[in-house]
Parts: sequence; C-alpha cells; structure tokens
Amino acid sequence: MWVVGRSRSAIFTNTFCSLKMWKLSTRVLAFSLLLLRSPRALPLLSPRPILLVSTIGFLPSPALPTTPTLLSSLRYCSNDAGGGSDTKNGELVRRIVDILQESGNSMSLLKHKLENCGVAVSSSESELVVEVLSRVRNHWEAAFTFFVWAAKQPGYAHSQRAYHSMISILGKTRKFDTAWALIDEMRGGRTGPSLVTPHTLSIMIRRYCAVHDVGKAVNTFYAHKRFNLRVGVEEFQNLLSALCRYKNVQDAEHLLFCNRNVFPFDSKSFNIILNGWCNVIGSVREAERFWREMSKRGIRRDAVSYSCIISCYSKASNLNKVLKVFNQMKEMEIVADRKVYNAVIHALAKASFVKEALNLVKTMDGKGIAPDSATYNSLIKPLCRARKTNEAKEVFDEMLRRGLSPTIRTYHAFFRILRSGEEVFNLLEKMKTKETGCQPDKDTYIMLIRRFCRWRQLDNVFKLWSEMSENGDGPDRSSYIVLIHGLFLNGKLEEAYKYYMEMKEKQFLPEPKTEEMLQAWISSKETADVQRIGLKDNQLDHGMSSKKTQVTCKSVDLGRDFQQQPETRKVRRERGFSFWE
Repeated sequence: MWVVGRSRSAIFTNTFCSLKMWKLSTRVLAFSLLLLRSPRALPLLSPRPILLVSTIGFLPSPALPTTPTLLSSLRYCSNDAGGGSDTKNGELVRRIVDILQESGNSMSLLKHKLENCGVAVSSSESELVVEVLSRVRNHWEAAFTFFVWAAKQPGYAHSQRAYHSMISILGKTRKFDTAWALIDEMRGGRTGPSLVTPHTLSIMIRRYCAVHDVGKAVNTFYAHKRFNLRVGVEEFQNLLSALCRYKNVQDAEHLLFCNRNVFPFDSKSFNIILNGWCNVIGSVREAERFWREMSKRGIRRDAVSYSCIISCYSKASNLNKVLKVFNQMKEMEIVADRKVYNAVIHALAKASFVKEALNLVKTMDGKGIAPDSATYNSLIKPLCRARKTNEAKEVFDEMLRRGLSPTIRTYHAFFRILRSGEEVFNLLEKMKTKETGCQPDKDTYIMLIRRFCRWRQLDNVFKLWSEMSENGDGPDRSSYIVLIHGLFLNGKLEEAYKYYMEMKEKQFLPEPKTEEMLQAWISSKETADVQRIGLKDNQLDHGMSSKKTQVTCKSVDLGRDFQQQPETRKVRRERGFSFWE
C-alpha cells in the first residue's frame, strides 16, 4: 500500500504536490490515481493457482572484569562498504543527505528544501542518485521523495541502478504496490526500451521471501513471461535461493519436487535446498534426511554438497562426523575446494585441535588452494569464543605474514572477547582509520549495543546510537529492536517506549515480542494511573465520613465487653480496594 499510519490524501499531497511540478510519466500517474481510488492490491501476476504447504534475550549482567588490551596490530581490513563517499560528487551527496535527515518526517518541508537547494542532477551523475538512496535506504518516504524530485530535473532520467535501488527500498518496507508502479514505468512502452531485467524481478522475489509471502514470490517468478523475459533453470534456481535465504526451505523443497517435469533435477538445485537445511535452518536431522534423498533420486554429490553437510556437522560440534564425511569424500576422489577445507578447519579449531587445523591450512596450500581471509576467520572465531586469546592472536599474526587483510568478521570475533568499554572503543577507532580500508557496519553497531546493554553501560549505548546515525547509516528495524529490548531489560521503560514510538513513526514493523512486551507495560501503567486516581477519591470520601464517626463515637458505651459484643462494620469493595462503611 502507498500509506501506512497516515491519511492517503496527506501522503499524496506531500509526495506529488501537483502534476505540473512533478514530471512523472503518464503511466505512473495513472497507476497512482488508480491506487488512490481503490485500496485493493495488484492483481495476481499469474492466473495459474499455486498450492504450497507452508511450514512455516538476553539478560543484563554486571560488567565483567577487564582483560589486557588486544590486537594492537589490527591495521588492515578488506571491506568495500566504506562509511563516506569518495566520489567526485561526495560533497553533493552529503549536502542532499543532510537535507533529507534534517527534515524529519515532514515530506512537504523536505520537498520544499530539495526544490530550493540549488543542486542540479544530470544523467551523467546517475551514481549520485544511487549513492543518496543508499544512504537513506532506511527511510523510505525521504528516499522516494528524493527519487521523485530527481526525476523532474532537466536532462536527467533514472538509470536502471537507481530504479533497482528504489524498488529494493520500497520492497524492504513492504510498499509493494509502489514498487510495482516503478517496474511498470521501467517498461518504457512507446517512449523507449524496457529497463526491466530478470534482476528487477529477483529483487521483488527476495523481498516477498523476506516477509514469507511465498505465493506472491512464486507469482512474481511467473511474471517473467509477462515482461517477455526468458524463464529457465537459472531463474528457477534464483527463486529457490531466495526462498532458502529467508528460511522458507520447506516451501523451496516442495517447489523443487513439484516442478521436476518443467525444471529437471540437477546437483545445483539440490545443493541450494541442502544448504538451506544445513546453514540457514541449521537442522542436522533435516540435512541428513535430504542428504539421503539426494542418493535415492540419483543426484550426484559434488564438492558443494560435501561442504554443506560438513559445515552443518561443524556448527553442531560433531567433529567425528566431520572427519568421517571428509574421509568419505577423499575415497570417492572428489576434490575438496576451499569451502570444504574451511569447514573442516573450523570444526578442528572449535574442538581445540589448533595444531591440526594449522597443518590442514598448510596441506590445502600445498595442493594449490591458497587460504584466504575466510580460512583464517574459521580459526580465529572459534578460538575467540573459547577465550583462547593468545592462540587467536598467533593465528592473526600468521594471517598478516601471509599478506592477507582481516575482514570485518575478524574484528567482530575479537570484539566478542573484549571486556571493557575502553577496549571496545579503542578497537572501534582502529577500524575507522584510513589504513584499515573498512568501516564498522550495521552488524557491528548492533553487536556492540547489545553487549553494552548486557553490561548496563547505557551511556555507551547511546554514544554508539548517535555515532551510527552520524556515519550516514541510520538505524533500521533490527537496530531499533535490539535497543528497545536492551532498554526494557535494564528498566528504562520510558526510553524504550520513546524509541518504540519513533520506530513506528518510521513505519518499521516491531517484532511481535517487542510489541507484546511494551503493550503489557502500557496497559499496566494505565491501570496503575486509574487506581491511583480512584485511591485519592476514596481517601477524600473516607475523610468526610471520619468526621461523622467522631460525632457518633461519643454515644458509644466504652465499657462494653468487646469479646461478648464485638463491633460490627460493613465493608465496601471498590476498584480493587476494601473500605469500611
């Protein structure tokens, strides 16, 4: 839908203003007016019916003692996701992003600032639009307002990348009707060639899979023919990958077997499902069942198949089965690839066989398979989790001697063994230096916010929260959920409720557990307020009645025997309290 939490007329007034000022194509305007008149969703993209069987805290603890500072030599990191823009349009990007962030939730104010900012966008600067959309991807209204503003700039037409970025943002916030309107605009019609590609539809498929709407994901897959796009085994495997990526593995397996006459079985299709059970769901039972199913169906198991099952056993800490399958692979003369070696190395390191793991690194190197950063991360991560800091440091030094750059996953592994806020921020500052080549990402901040909440260091929590926003990577749904849970479990209920309302204003759907938790607190707070007001009223009534009892008490015979003639008084119950008449 176009509107969540606001009136439709207000959003359309703020977003489009007037048809004269916003030069959208006739097709999108007509589609927009159609949506305004009718709230119904788009028609199904395929007439054929789809029958699928869907199967579908942490507690705060006291701050832990400090350990010696680690990783003084962490200087290099390979990660392409930099924090700032290094393009020639970097200044313009920061200027536009500042406007989008300063305007808050007022889209009319945002539109006015964009029209008077003096920034012109031309077709040669299409990357500027993509960069801005990437920086505000967690605020769909601001992103869409900027997208529409850019479309009216003289001499500018949205590139395919810009459309894909905007469609991904809309799909992430479940604005599917608006996303389909943009796809319809990409078709071009008589005005030009179609920009719709299989990748365009795969974006929508992934977004439907993310919200577990398997039916619409499958219908979008069948929409390839509607856009005159080829539908083959590769597109079908992309659908299976999207389903498995977001834990719809049971539906993906059902779809694989139902379409065996249209898309013949092959090892890659089965490996996608096997990887879903092994590494996404992490179910050893289901992985072994599907492993046997591959044998029954006559599907050849290749190196990818073995890497999936070995990784599953490795995560389950079953070293015996890891080595058994690895030896079986050798007997069948299947050449192990880097992923297989990495999984076995991870299992050995997890079981404290560090020397054997390092020897296996040398073995794979001798066979012409050069170890990469992921190989050493497979060693460092389990060592850090086992608190073997010295051994982890030795592996890290070996990694540097080989000329390999640590990745952001390497930093995350070492963050987990730090025990003070000072150490955390020291390592965080090293990540931000230009020498490292990488910046902390969203997962880094979420992990550290969760950790500081456990340590009850809320000042550091808010420091990280502000830093995350200042870096141009505003908080998303996951960030809000972690912060709200951390504040709630630390007893900061008012602050948790404030960020909960801020989350809803940005139209992020709260987690059911989060909403249930806060709604229970709100209802109990309202009940307490009502009882407090009732108690004050009853105290006033009781004060008035006490004056009357003082007058009547004079006529009472004080010499009577209370055991033989006890005093009788009526009790009145009201609003959960008992009062003497």
